[in-house]
Amino acid sequence: MTTIIKHLAANKYALGLHTTTPELGLAISNFADYPQSQVWNLGRDLSSHIHQYLVELIKPRIWADLEFIAVAQGPGGFTGTRIGVVTARTLAQQLNIPVFTVSTLAAVAWQAYKSQENCQYPVIAVEMPAQRGQVFGAIYQPNSDNSGITALLPDTVFSPTAWQKTLVLQSSLGYNYRLISATSELAATVNSILELAYLDWQQGKNPHWSQALPYYGQHPVEDVTI
Repeated sequence: MTTIIKHLAANKYALGLHTTTPELGLAISNFADYPQSQVWNLGRDLSSHIHQYLVELIKPRIWADLEFIAVAQGPGGFTGTRIGVVTARTLAQQLNIPVFTVSTLAAVAWQAYKSQENCQYPVIAVEMPAQRGQVFGAIYQPNSDNSGITALLPDTVFSPTAWQKTLVLQSSLGYNYRLISATSELAATVNSILELAYLDWQQGKNPHWSQALPYYGQHPVEDVTI
């Protein structure tokens, strides 16, 4: 059974950012009311518009009302992922509040788990295209007490063949899993980013902003041997 250590004050909020794709996903919530969230398809304009949309989302609240920040750490696009993590770190440093980094794939798995009926799939595998024909893959199991999600297999880069072998192995071990292909509208999982961070925050976790690091999984430029 999970012990809830902290509860968010009524006048405090948490901010969520998702920038690992050409879309920008932002969310803000006090976890008493329905979260306010929005997604914009900004493409290459992400870096020049993110601060404008952040300011608009915060109103009529002020920055000091934030208790913590949650950000998608990747995998995803190199530039977008970096922008999100750097933005979260900068805000948190100025406000002296924690930053929770949440896997892009974990957010997809959590959203899928929350939307399924009767929780018929106790294990969720998530795959996402990576560079150079490879695949990001991970396998998650939602905690039985609804306290979040546990990585049975952390985010890893596979060849397509190796990923399929991994899934076959899961079946042979008796796992009844659901496979999710994360290929579009990933920024819409920003509410899941926020919720998973909140569950950790409630359990007393308080990660310093300097610990917030992106997960790229692959080098953005292929190595060339001269």
